[in-house]
Amino acid sequence: MSDDAHLIETRLGGTTLLSGGFLEVRRDDVRLPDGSPATREYIRHGGAVAVVPLLDDGRCVLVRQYRYPLAKVLLEWPAGKRDAGEATLACAMRELAEETGYTAREWAYGGEIHNAAAYSSESIWIWFARGLVAGPPRLDAGEFVETVLMSPDELDALSVRDQLPDVKTQIGLAWLQRWQAGQRELAWRSAADAAAAAALP
Repeated sequence: MSDDAHLIETRLGGTTLLSGGFLEVRRDDVRLPDGSPATREYIRHGGAVAVVPLLDDGRCVLVRQYRYPLAKVLLEWPAGKRDAGEATLACAMRELAEETGYTAREWAYGGEIHNAAAYSSESIWIWFARGLVAGPPRLDAGEFVETVLMSPDELDALSVRDQLPDVKTQIGLAWLQRWQAGQRELAWRSAADAAAAAALP
């Protein structure tokens, strides 16, 4: 926004501390709004997509997988890293099919979130899918994922007990509940129409 000049930090230069196949770690020199210098260490990440898949019986399709940095198995929406230049819907369709085997007849865009804005450039785009058709998962080599079917009420109960710590899953569940309560709109389109829409993020 044009009136945010008093908050904006200006990048002066920087270095790459680590460049891997998944992310890049950087340290930048910046000028703060008051003119004083500072450094910012952060992760550059190409972004990811998460899918909230809805079965006709009202249950949701989720996955359980081991997250190495936390040394925990987490319950999450199907999700995955976006390839360079890949449309977010194409990524959503790919990840849903690969991780769970399901394809969807209809899709609706939920929104974009920044899950760790203090130290990462990663965005996660959340899509909703319904009219699911089951099929065999196509997991990548070295990927171990368990598919789980749960109702929104069951997920909400886990959240209340602090057993649903994944941020994209919490936000996707909240958006799902608001949509089901008539408090949030989702523009559903057929898979073909959604993929052809020029306004896709």
